[in-house]
Amino acid sequence: MPDAPKGTVLAFDFGEARIGVAQGDAELGMTHPLATITGNSNDEKFEAIAKLVKEWQPKYFVVGLPTHTDGTEHELTRLSRKFGRRLHGRFNLPVYWVDERMSSLYAESLLAEAQVFGRKQKSVLDQVAAQAILQGFFEGGAAEYFNGREE
Repeated sequence: MPDAPKGTVLAFDFGEARIGVAQGDAELGMTHPLATITGNSNDEKFEAIAKLVKEWQPKYFVVGLPTHTDGTEHELTRLSRKFGRRLHGRFNLPVYWVDERMSSLYAESLLAEAQVFGRKQKSVLDQVAAQAILQGFFEGGAAEYFNGREE
């Protein structure tokens, strides 16, 4: 896997109903939650992503790769890979996948520390999980790299 380029990064916590998005700076290693994307269709979701791409001008994407606790893959793993390939296809930017097994638990604990509970927590949980995925990536946790080649 090549070294990740410097610059702005968008990270995604993919879910079928909601997609959490975080933004970060690879050089500084700083991350922050950005948005939770919902929509009735993939077109609506990718339209919202396109607006974020235009605004933030990322150099690459990071996508959380969910697996069972023992590391085996499941249906959401396949869908996350498909989502990452679509990101690459639409925006022609490299995609890094990161093991996200603990990102939601980490996000819940961060929000609990900040005294964010209930509906407020649900509205930001996915974007904070994306932030945790991106932070894990910056700390050396890239699982795989995709740049349009067959896997």
